[in-house]
Amino acid sequence: MEVYIVLTDTGTYFTKMIKMFTGDQLNHASISFSKELDSTYSFGRKRPRNPFIGGFVQENFNGKLFKHATCEIYSCSVSEKDYEKMLTFVRKIEAQKEHYSYNLIGLFGYLLKRRINKKNAFFCSEFVATTLLNGGIKCNDKPPCFVRPSDIIANKNMKLIYQGELSEYLLQIGENDDTYNESKGLSKIQELISPFLYFRLLGR
Repeated sequence: MEVYIVLTDTGTYFTKMIKMFTGDQLNHASISFSKELDSTYSFGRKRPRNPFIGGFVQENFNGKLFKHATCEIYSCSVSEKDYEKMLTFVRKIEAQKEHYSYNLIGLFGYLLKRRINKKNAFFCSEFVATTLLNGGIKCNDKPPCFVRPSDIIANKNMKLIYQGELSEYLLQIGENDDTYNESKGLSKIQELISPFLYFRLLGR
């Protein structure tokens, strides 16, 4: 089975500030349980225009925040058991999301190289690293509170599958799905037509 790591740069003032400290181009990390990215989770903004109101989110990559985002998408092969462990961890947080918050203090602690633990709180890469750890995948032997997005993709199990505009990836994956669905529909029609043609041939 596959999980997907999505690194993005939305170009906001908040991400530009983080970029000054990290030197990385992509500073927001999410984890997805589908190639179509329709089951993608992270800790980030709950309101697109306010970076200080955050928490657990299911990413809306078709929203305004990601409209002009650039990205890198990585796949990681895992066993079905580890996949379920990671998904269960995420679902547990989702079920109690009102009790979780964005770990802004922990983020600044990371930037200052100081470990600051806060209960029921994560920043984006800390959340992704913790989710992966539930599936037995470590990020450079660092504790999650010191993991940045570039540490996540440094794992040898990560395979780059796309780099570029996020909107273009969603368009491509959508077109592939349409082709697949059209193909299935054509096969179904052929299944219905074939017996009809068969009996016509018998009647000749």
